[in-house]
Amino acid sequence: MDQLTPNSRRSFSFSSLRIKRRHNSEDEVGFAGRRAQRPFSSAREASRKGEQTRANEAVRHSGLPADGGPGALQRFSNMWATLRKGRRDKVTDADPLNLPHPAEPDNAARIHRYASGQYFFEYLVVVSLKKNKDGNNYEPQISYQFPKRDGMARSQMEEEEKMLKAITLFCFPEGINWAPLTEYHSETFSFVLTEVDGSRRNGYCRRLLPGGRGARPPEAFCIISTLACFGLFSKIFDEVEKRRQISMAMIYPFMQKLREASFPAPGHTVEIKSFIPESGTEIISLTRPLDSWLEHVDFATLFSCLTDDEVLLVFAAAVLERRIIFIADELGTLSQVIHAVAALLYPFTWQHTFISIVPEILIDVVMAPTPYLLGVQRRLLELLPEQSDLLVVDVSEDKEKTFIVSIGDEGSILPPKLQAEILEALQNKPKAPTAEELNRVVSEAFLQFFVKTVGHYASFVKYGGAGDQGEFEKRKFYKAIDSKTTRHFVKKFIQSQMFDLFIQEVEQQQHGPQQGVFHRKILEHQERKREKKHSSHRK
Repeated sequence: MDQLTPNSRRSFSFSSLRIKRRHNSEDEVGFAGRRAQRPFSSAREASRKGEQTRANEAVRHSGLPADGGPGALQRFSNMWATLRKGRRDKVTDADPLNLPHPAEPDNAARIHRYASGQYFFEYLVVVSLKKNKDGNNYEPQISYQFPKRDGMARSQMEEEEKMLKAITLFCFPEGINWAPLTEYHSETFSFVLTEVDGSRRNGYCRRLLPGGRGARPPEAFCIISTLACFGLFSKIFDEVEKRRQISMAMIYPFMQKLREASFPAPGHTVEIKSFIPESGTEIISLTRPLDSWLEHVDFATLFSCLTDDEVLLVFAAAVLERRIIFIADELGTLSQVIHAVAALLYPFTWQHTFISIVPEILIDVVMAPTPYLLGVQRRLLELLPEQSDLLVVDVSEDKEKTFIVSIGDEGSILPPKLQAEILEALQNKPKAPTAEELNRVVSEAFLQFFVKTVGHYASFVKYGGAGDQGEFEKRKFYKAIDSKTTRHFVKKFIQSQMFDLFIQEVEQQQHGPQQGVFHRKILEHQERKREKKHSSHRK
């Protein structure tokens, strides 16, 4: 592995940090906006005291389970505490702007609406950097929260407080020292908060420089939502930023209108009326993409960083749930690439460690023996383990070579005929495709691979009487495959946790496999095979 001399510490943000439990399934793969620059200075001090509580909450909300390996939770907590000994936990609900809180709808109606998944978001939180007591460092603190939750039980309030404390670390995970700035290009990223019961909240964050003159620290607007749709929330942040340039007071009426609106169905639009001084009442249209399962995925960065053949090698390693590390300088590149790779696995879901951007303080996660998808800044390359049983992929613009470390068998994992078919399908990408066009071509190519390898699964899930759980006949399933190379691949793939979870869910569906995109593609493929067979018989 090439050794790189570490340069000055750069800022980082993570859009998703989680280890999924085996029983959890997730369609959402998240997002991170491309980062235009790194204007922060962030230097670590050798002697700091006390972030154990906040570290515990950040790790817990990140989805690291206590049973995720020998002492996984304790190891991460201890590592955080050792590296960042120090400062007192400071989070405040005070509103220095003294802004009014928009009225909430009737409490019973509000609870019903949010429980039914109709709200766009649960919270809007403003996280500001405030100087600590010694005046030498900035610390992230919640300066505004909408809505404020009144009337909650004590236990609920405690859980909400822990969640809010974790948010501050996700919004500003860079380091300890911060330098005030005169210029800063706003950036958007996301993260996932995973609760003990497996439920998830998505955190969408936009950091920007507040209005004013002179050097000042940035602030973060963070939306917490159970919904996953980058396109919509990115546009919402555009509106938030536009209003922030006028006045903080302009943001909250807009967010109140948004909170009262229903989240649109795929392909539908919701309109929000919002008043802006000197512009009058504006109507903001928020349209949800028709292909909702791809609404938070953008394959453009992946295919601009890697060739079609290289993408296929990464896909092959991911399918067998290997350890994969992506290297780049740009944080947006890391986030977009890693989420795109996870999306290639649809209809299956990555079930292991998934960290879009690994903070330097948690770099020891690369030593984990279990499968993972990790994004690591190139300046941390020398901290990676010198092991040959993983895949290290450089997606930087000025890379010398793509695969810094590889096992060497990645090109022989997929069946040769199907591998060639994927490459042929990818060649149909338009020269200057829109995001939707590229998503359609890429998703179709890899979805067809799974249709042709495991699309016959439903015929081998046998259901007994009413109410009985189905049983997957694994041996008969792969024995039914005619191609020797395809059968060899499938025998390995069905040992993965992603396939195991997929089949478990099918077994629990008493009325057969669930309807969806994958099922529809399987039916189309079966129909084409029947037509081809009938055509050959007529000849």
